Formats: sequence, C-alpha cells, structure tokens
Amino acid sequence: MTLMAGSSPGATEWFQRAKQMRQLQLNKLAQLGELVNGISRLVHMLQCERGASNVWLCSQGQLYALECKASRALVDENLTALHRVLIQQSLMPGSAVCERIASALLSLEGLIALRDGVSGQHIAAPMAMEHYSRMLRQLLSIVPQLNDSIDDPQIAGRFVALYSLMQGKELVGQERALGAIGFTQGFFSDDTRQKLVDRIDGQQACFEVFLSRSGDDIRQTFTLNCQPCLETEQLRRVACTRQPAADNGQMALNWFALQTARLEHLRTLEEMVIADLMVAVDARINSDDDVTPAGDEHDDPLVRYPDKPLLPLVRQQAREIELLSRQLASLRDTLEERKTIDKAKSVLMTHQNMNEEQAWYALRKMAMDKNQRMVDIARALLTVKTLWQITPKE
Repeated sequence: MTLMAGSSPGATEWFQRAKQMRQLQLNKLAQLGELVNGISRLVHMLQCERGASNVWLCSQGQLYALECKASRALVDENLTALHRVLIQQSLMPGSAVCERIASALLSLEGLIALRDGVSGQHIAAPMAMEHYSRMLRQLLSIVPQLNDSIDDPQIAGRFVALYSLMQGKELVGQERALGAIGFTQGFFSDDTRQKLVDRIDGQQACFEVFLSRSGDDIRQTFTLNCQPCLETEQLRRVACTRQPAADNGQMALNWFALQTARLEHLRTLEEMVIADLMVAVDARINSDDDVTPAGDEHDDPLVRYPDKPLLPLVRQQAREIELLSRQLASLRDTLEERKTIDKAKSVLMTHQNMNEEQAWYALRKMAMDKNQRMVDIARALLTVKTLWQITPKE
C-alpha cells in the first residue's frame, strides 16, 4: 500500500462533516439558551409565589395578600412567555428533554387548584410548600438534560455550574419558605428544624460545585452579594436551636425580607451566568469557521502546549471530562431519588388511604427505624409492591 502525502478526499469530507455537526450542535445550544432563560425566570417567580403563600397561610390571611396577588400575576406572565419559547423550539436534543418538559407542564396544570386552596386557606402551609416545590423540581430537571447534547468540555462545565447555581438557589427558596412557616407561627418543630438544616447543607454543596466551575469575577460577585448576612445567620441559629420570642410577626418579616434580598442577588447572578454561557457558545460558533487538518502544526497539541507531553495532556483532559460527568450524574441521581420517593408515597396513599403528608412521614419513620436512607426504603417498597397483599381501605 502506498501512502500519499496530504489529506485524501475522504479525510477532507470527514473534516467538513465534523465542522457541520459542531456548528449544528452549537446553534441548537444557542437556541436552547432562550429556553433556559425562560425556565429561570419562571422558577424565580414561582419561588416568590411559594414564599408569599406560606406567609399568607401561616398568618391566617393577615400578611402578604398583595404579594400573593402580584407574584401570581408574574408567574402567569412568565408561564405564558415560556409556552411561547417552547412553541418556537423546533429542535430538541432528545426525547428525554421532551419528557422532562411534558412532566413540568403537567405539574403546572395543578397550579390553579393549589392557588384556590391557598386563597381559601384549605391547605396547610407545609403541604402548599411541597406542591410548589414539586413544580419547581420538575422545571429544574429540564436543565441538566440539555447537557447531554454537549461534547465541548468547557461548555459542559458551564452548564454544570449553572444547574448547580439554580439548585442552590432553589434550596435557599425552600429555606426561606420553611423559616417563614416557623417564624410566623412562632414555633419550630424538630422536623422543620431538620429540614432547615438539610436545606442549608444542600445549598452549600451546590454552591461549592458552582464556584469550582466559575471564573474569578463570578466567584467574587457571589462572595460579596449572595452569602447569608450576619442577621440571617443569627435568625438561622434561633430557628435551629430555640423557639422564637413573641413579637407580632416582626421576626418572620425580617427573615423573609433578608432571604428575599439574597434570592434577588442570586437571581441577578444567575442571569450573569446564563449570559456568559451564551457568549461562550457564540464564541465557539464563530471560532469554528475553519477546520484545520490534524497534520497542520496549529492543531498539534505538542505545538500548542510545548511544555506538556502529549500523554499527560490527554490524561488531564480525560480527568476533566470524567469529573464533569460525575458531577452531573450526582445532580441527576438526586432528581431520580426524589422521583422514587414520590412514587413510593403514591403507593402508600393508594393502599393505606394516606394523604401525601402522612405518606411522607411514614416513609421517613421507616427510614429512621431501620437506620437507612429514605430513598432506599422507597426503592424496597416499590420492588415488593406487586407482591404486597394489601387492599386499599374503604
């Protein structure tokens, strides 16, 4: 066989195909940026509605009536805008994204009934919070699925950072809602305190992943504006260690105002991160105008990185991609665990005539009694449900 110098026509064709596929992927990702923006805005407004609804319910309709009305209007406005964005999305990365979108929209169909329950004070604040949080989980679960369409490590890393920030922000929102319940009622149960601790620990883990994938300017902005202030930390200690003093709801209003300000700062940072992501995507699109054959010296890793041998360089890149995959898998596992627990709750609700709150407490008690994680109890319950000879109660 005779080897010919230069690139054969077959090789040239494959370079062109690689260029076209890369451009298609990046262009699709640029379109999806509008979807991410729409989800982010709707999530923020739902978080506002959840918080205002909790204060309204816990105060027996004495506080935050106007805030409830205003936040609902903004949710409706952003939900309409998201529907418009979805209609314009001609290309989706895969069927899994479509399923996540369908699940989120199905969950949001329960918003009218939930609002009716809140307005009529027919639902307890913890249950209302759980309903809102489920809708938010469904919306947030769309974002990491978009990462499956990305094979550029830098862009994938930015997506991991964004999703970690959004998850951390949602946990801050849940912390605000839980604290609003306790401070408004003037009492924190052991269960509420444990939930608060879980949310505080969870958001810290999310923000650590976010900061590890962010630049210096983003990290500095987060440190200056998005950390809990001293007064928030003081209120956290009250919530987690003792019962609040009677003060006609002033502590509740202070807590809510402080956490709302923090959420607004996180929302501003989120907008910055999304904008930076789209700028990075646009830069990659424009930098891919020419595809250089591998034989060219400008595409040779040893030329571009003269101080680094090829093998360590390849290993370093492989480690970075593996780390991104593990981080994303961890975030997805958390979502899947929540779905498993929800399914197990449905089994208990069906066979034991429990409401959702009772089913959750039953699963939690079984987990504590057996010293196992709640998701492990839920999986065991789902595994044996077909053999579980319990008929629904009349």
